[in-house]
Amino acid sequence: MIATALDKLTPPPSSRLLGWHVLDARPADGWIRIGFDGKRDFCNPAGFVQGGILSAMLDDTMGPAVFVMTEGRLYTATISLTVNFLAPARPGPITGEAKVTQLGRTVAFVEGRLTAEDGTLLATATTSARLVETAKAIAPAASPRPAALPA
Repeated sequence: MIATALDKLTPPPSSRLLGWHVLDARPADGWIRIGFDGKRDFCNPAGFVQGGILSAMLDDTMGPAVFVMTEGRLYTATISLTVNFLAPARPGPITGEAKVTQLGRTVAFVEGRLTAEDGTLLATATTSARLVETAKAIAPAASPRPAALPA
């Protein structure tokens, strides 16, 4: 596994909930592969992983593609996210792949896809994301939170 700028970050609670883990990356190409856990707790009444959860997995794949491509300098704030659901997602391992298609000065465009363990294409997505300096978007872990103001 190649080292990336993601190695220096602690995944947020939402990513941990999804079972997010880096499988592979080619930072110079703006490409990344992420593994997720399609938990039974994520299923709708029909027994398939709910579409909003799949959308979150796609979002948590496409943003990191930009992050690794910029060596951790730029963080993304999603402007738009278009998802196409192609097949029902059964509980189990799900793999996300994303590729930065264009990296501008203020906006990035990224394509993503989710596949099931058997290779079935579950969903595709495109996103446009505002680029923000990581130092401004993510507070350092060592920084204390400001004290609450008295009522």
